[in-house]
Amino acid sequence: MTDPAAAYEELKAAGLKLDLTRGKPSSEQLDLSHALLGLPGAGEFRAADGTDTRNYGGGQGLPELREIFAPFLQVPVGQLIAANNSSLELMHDTLVHALLSPLPGAPSRWVDAGRVAFIAPVPGYDRHYGVCERLGIDLVSVPMTADGPDMDEVERLVADDPSIKGIWCVPKYSNPDGVVYSDDTVRRLASMPTAAPDFRIMWDNAYAVHHLTEEESEVADVLALAAEAGNPDRPLVFGSTSKITLAGAGVAFFGASSANVEWWLKLASKKTIGPDKVNHLRHARFLKDAAGLRAHMAAHRALIAPKFAAVERLLTTAFADVEGVSWTTPKGGYFVSLTVPDGLASEVVRLAKEAGIVLTPAGATHPGGKDPQDATIRLAPTLPPQDEVEKAMAGVVTCVQLALARR
Repeated sequence: MTDPAAAYEELKAAGLKLDLTRGKPSSEQLDLSHALLGLPGAGEFRAADGTDTRNYGGGQGLPELREIFAPFLQVPVGQLIAANNSSLELMHDTLVHALLSPLPGAPSRWVDAGRVAFIAPVPGYDRHYGVCERLGIDLVSVPMTADGPDMDEVERLVADDPSIKGIWCVPKYSNPDGVVYSDDTVRRLASMPTAAPDFRIMWDNAYAVHHLTEEESEVADVLALAAEAGNPDRPLVFGSTSKITLAGAGVAFFGASSANVEWWLKLASKKTIGPDKVNHLRHARFLKDAAGLRAHMAAHRALIAPKFAAVERLLTTAFADVEGVSWTTPKGGYFVSLTVPDGLASEVVRLAKEAGIVLTPAGATHPGGKDPQDATIRLAPTLPPQDEVEKAMAGVVTCVQLALARR
């Protein structure tokens, strides 16, 4: 058996400069959408209904683009908004609006309510936490399970505390562990009693079409279930084309009840006279329809699935029988969650950095950047070329083995 310390010294001597930090599409993935830069074409600026996309207006976005994405986001076309390129911006602005203007069904503005808190399933997405921290919204951690958030704990918390105004959810191929929420979890979220009458589910369906296998995992329709349960205004659905077309020039979506959409558009009109409808048009022309979107995502899958397979192969070879080391095998999304024995995640990240392999900071998957167990490491294999993913993961394996040996 190779001495972990000697293997690590060899790793450092290799002079690597590798990065597995963020879930960005690779250059090859972006190249799949290069044709967008030539669309909609000279003189082709009118939408299907005759709208001149070069001009002001159209706050809800082009209908033909909303028609393509509505079934994938499970939002009726009339209740879906197409905006500019960032769904994170839409989530941020929605929370700001709720703080400053009463939501439908709210007795007052959130800013007048005193403490405002959100449930944060952990491990989770650090940018969700960052929005709340920026706006002074407390975060209450709840553990994730194989079916989604621990619903017994979620229901207990929201039933008695009116200051808990919402929950963050990435329902399909969640960041970072790839969980797909079960139908029962979605139903309970949609129907559970809440002490706050203006409780909202921030339904960030970021990976709605990002499958790593030919099987397309599905989640239950949260909008329909909430309406059926008498809580039509509870879910706020978000999505984007950021990892579908061009991340820096995509389209973000917001979907909700008619009352929420009306509320959002009225407030957004104080900030903008309309989104980039030319970009909406080029996306509609490029993707064409649901079949076009599926075909495009199959091309993405062909590029990134081998990278996830490499992560799985290297971890399995090294740790299949090692107690305390486990990892997720997602069927979609952009991340793998690696779990090491308590107290070792920070050490693994430190060792990797010294060897020229940059990983997401240990704790980034928890509010405040602090994982109480110091056990979770988020791996993002999509951006680097295949050979660099192989080298980086071999290095991560060495760092985990050294940390285990030293313990």
